[in-house]
Amino acid sequence: MISARGLHARIGSSEVLKGIDLEVKAGELLAVIGANGAGKTSLLRVLSNLLPVHGGEILFAGQPTARRSAHDLARAGLVHVPQGRQIVPSLSVRDNLLLGTHALGGSASDRAARLAREFDRFPVLRERASVAGSSLSGGEQQMLAVSRGLMMNPKVLMLDEPSLGLAPQIVKAILHALRGLADEGLAVILVEQVAASALKVADHALLLRNGASVLQGPVAAFSDNQALVDNYLG
Repeated sequence: MISARGLHARIGSSEVLKGIDLEVKAGELLAVIGANGAGKTSLLRVLSNLLPVHGGEILFAGQPTARRSAHDLARAGLVHVPQGRQIVPSLSVRDNLLLGTHALGGSASDRAARLAREFDRFPVLRERASVAGSSLSGGEQQMLAVSRGLMMNPKVLMLDEPSLGLAPQIVKAILHALRGLADEGLAVILVEQVAASALKVADHALLLRNGASVLQGPVAAFSDNQALVDNYLG
């Protein structure tokens, strides 16, 4: 569904990505792991065309993305859930979710079906549908951010640090939901600093350090590499 070859990117004079390759198929979950400053967020921003490419190529559903805007890619199914949730605090849970349908349009019955699907995925959102986003806990806000992205019916879902600042049980629930989405056929890219949690739900992983790939492959390649665990994952 999405692939990159020889990906380079800069922010100002700093090279934040250095020749990254990746490929994620439908039904796969790729975990992108590494310390703060490794280039994880920059990678997602480049893939969604929020940050320009300075070398290499990105293909989404087999087509180059270089000349496509971020909003066009999102409408086509390349959906990016950014770090920090970025819900609209003054709007209700229901209206925050409906924002995710705006770009696609569709009938009232279609929007209602998508709402029902997300309420089934995270029942707490149904219970709090009329509550303002600002009244939600951090975990509930993250569930809302994920569901709002899913309201766009993505083909590729990219998430940036969804577990940041959340209680372990909430993290477990969110990661379990992401694994379920991949099992249903969605391509998922999960950026996560807590590597142990990400590797439990991923099919493949990419470890970044200073914008470069240190190791990538099946998760077994990470769990069986004690030197890597000691030096990079803690």
